[in-house]
Amino acid sequence: MADLLGGRRGAIDATLPPLAFAAGWLLGGESLGAGVGAAVAVGAVVAGVRLRRGDRPRSVLIGLLAVCVAALIAVRTGRAENFFLIQVLSNAASALAWSVSIVVRWPLLGVLVGAVLGQRARWRRDPALLRGYGRASWVWTATYLLRLAVFVPLFLSGQVLALVVARVALTWPLVASALALSWMVLRRSLPAGHPGLRHPVTAKSAAPPA
Repeated sequence: MADLLGGRRGAIDATLPPLAFAAGWLLGGESLGAGVGAAVAVGAVVAGVRLRRGDRPRSVLIGLLAVCVAALIAVRTGRAENFFLIQVLSNAASALAWSVSIVVRWPLLGVLVGAVLGQRARWRRDPALLRGYGRASWVWTATYLLRLAVFVPLFLSGQVLALVVARVALTWPLVASALALSWMVLRRSLPAGHPGLRHPVTAKSAAPPA
């Protein structure tokens, strides 16, 4: 999961453009042009470094596009806090998606881990795994709700610097905590003797040999 989410290095890369935006905005005397210029420039440098170290071009381009769109929104609206609008909306969408996935019994944690392990949907035929992934997925839902609880008041009150601090503080430290807690929840949800995530226990696999 850490690799899938980009790890600590990916989290650091994601926080550099917002930090550059804040630095440019402050050094430019709260100039929106200086802020977005710095953010786009740093975003382009980060994209170049990521490409050189072998990251997927599609992922790199999506990251750079997000910075450019955030900068465009801020410029078009003339409000510095709108640089973080995409961040607010993406967390709201993620919280909704994770919640719905649990309700419809396709918990996203199971979908992601199952894809990494090459299981497709086989994990869903294991009641214990399905239940465990559902419980652990609530941990990730809570991370998005926590970000919203912090971001939304700061966004509505136009607290640009506080938004940057929150953006950094609620990235890798929160993801690392969610990884540890969701793994603990998942393990405790599995019954004693369960072979683990890599070996879903389906009705067919659990049947005794004839």
